[in-house]
Amino acid sequence: MDILLIGGLWLDGSAWNDVVPELAALGHRAVVITNTAATLDEQLAEVVAAVDAADDAALVVGHSAACTLAWLAADARPTQVAKLALIGGFPSSDGKLFADFFEIKDGVMPFPGWEPFEEDNSAADLDAPARRAFEATAAPVPEAVAHGVVRLSDERRYEVPVAVVCPEFSVAQAQDWIAEGLVPQLSKAKHVEFVDIDSGHWPMLTKPAELARILAALANADAVTDVDPDTDARTQ
Repeated sequence: MDILLIGGLWLDGSAWNDVVPELAALGHRAVVITNTAATLDEQLAEVVAAVDAADDAALVVGHSAACTLAWLAADARPTQVAKLALIGGFPSSDGKLFADFFEIKDGVMPFPGWEPFEEDNSAADLDAPARRAFEATAAPVPEAVAHGVVRLSDERRYEVPVAVVCPEFSVAQAQDWIAEGLVPQLSKAKHVEFVDIDSGHWPMLTKPAELARILAALANADAVTDVDPDTDARTQ
């Protein structure tokens, strides 16, 4: 199965460099979506084009804010997206802004530095060299992407199986947020599973092998508990 990888805010395609060969070794072709388009609609068009080009129904992986892009792809192609894997984030609802999280400066949302990520320890597993590497490749997000309006129209998206991969938050927290109605799109989803990975917010950088095994298991439609027991991946 093709596995489409969509990074979150500020990430370029290099964020997946250590994940792609791991997936290849596990028998899966990974397609990295680079998120270089200038508007949300154009970014979605890139994702949908990758879905259309897949050999069969694809596993679409969204990280952080790009969980919404993955969800939009399921809305646009509900019969061609075999499953969604949402890493460290949740999809926004219709009518919401895509990523209204940080200040816009000169038409873009620049990387805000590490302070916003210290409170929840989401960057705790990124050491100083890793942080410098992140900063060196961090691409400002165009305002037309960050403030693009999410438009959903096909309720068949709720039939697409979803795996919520929980890095800096726990499975229990994710389940509570959905049960409390804080993630209304997933509250309506018919098939949701939860996978824990012991990492910060960017497991593709800090736990690429473990993340690849989780994604391969999802693509194989195996139980995630079949992942190597020496890893920190667990499902509930």
